[in-house]
Amino acid sequence: MKAFKAIAVAILKGFVRDKASVFFAIVFPLMFLVLFGGIFNNTESSPVETKSVGEVALIDGLPKDAKEAFDESFDVEQVDAADRDDAIAEVRKGDLDLVLEQDGDTLVAHYTQTDQVKAATIRGVLQAFVDGTNVAVTGQEPKFSLQAESVEDDSMQMIDFVTPGLLGWAIAMSAAFGAAATLNGWRTTKLLRRIQLSPVPTGVVVGARVVATMLIALVQTAIFLGLGTVAFGLNLTGSWWMSVPLVMCGTLCFLAVGLLSGAVAKTTEGAVNMANFLVLPMAFLSGSFFPLDSAPGWLQVISKAMPLRHLNDGMLDVMVRGEGPAAALVPMGILLVFAAVLTAIAAKLFRWDTV
Repeated sequence: MKAFKAIAVAILKGFVRDKASVFFAIVFPLMFLVLFGGIFNNTESSPVETKSVGEVALIDGLPKDAKEAFDESFDVEQVDAADRDDAIAEVRKGDLDLVLEQDGDTLVAHYTQTDQVKAATIRGVLQAFVDGTNVAVTGQEPKFSLQAESVEDDSMQMIDFVTPGLLGWAIAMSAAFGAAATLNGWRTTKLLRRIQLSPVPTGVVVGARVVATMLIALVQTAIFLGLGTVAFGLNLTGSWWMSVPLVMCGTLCFLAVGLLSGAVAKTTEGAVNMANFLVLPMAFLSGSFFPLDSAPGWLQVISKAMPLRHLNDGMLDVMVRGEGPAAALVPMGILLVFAAVLTAIAAKLFRWDTV
């Protein structure tokens, strides 16, 4: 135990003294959390900037309640017919969201497809107002109605969905890069050979490295959750504590990714680059930076074949979606299987010497 403790402490001290390791393991991912948190916390639904050409009787004649709703959604400035082309040119350049004009009984909306989300919103809202006006004119009550209910709590914010993915990426990056650099660095400097000849069992050294990496991952988790909660209002559900064993399993998995990179590459730089080649695309394809709900089916299949996707989904379920502890069990099992398989492959490919 004394040897184990001494080696683990030495590894942790080496990590703390290496400014580059601290930056890329903790500071760099936190920069993304602060960036995304600041963006999403300050994002508010703003009215659609609109110019109406001449009189638009359909809008002017809306019932009182509908007119108030319209004014909340659209910031309208009326212009003369002579300014129509200039207004449409503003929409084309992106300086204006919408130009409205009425041609007989038809409401004509000029908008840009550059922002497809806003374009779809504009079309849907305007269609709703037109349909409502048609009902009012004909005097017929609509047969069907819509009741929309969110499945999440009203207090749910975008930062709640962003934090688990960024944390998963941070854990993956730190564990993979650290293992790749350590294994190849120790092999290049012949330190592995010295350890093999020392009275300290190899298992003790490996165990100390694993424990040190897990402690770093726990620190990352504490900082992420603490900063997200205090600074950006992150809402954690009752089973958020299950993120701790998930992080442990994820750390083991990406330690194995780092071991594989270190076993294959012949230089420390090559090992780190290989780990980056594996982890960075995985982060984009696993929903660490943006959701994949609207991704094509084939991309979803590829995504679910990646361990980081299961780490992200598991933490999302227990941290913010209100799922119980059982929701973390399957992702944990998948991560451990990945860890075992990749470690076995790394052991098969490992060579004591780089030449």
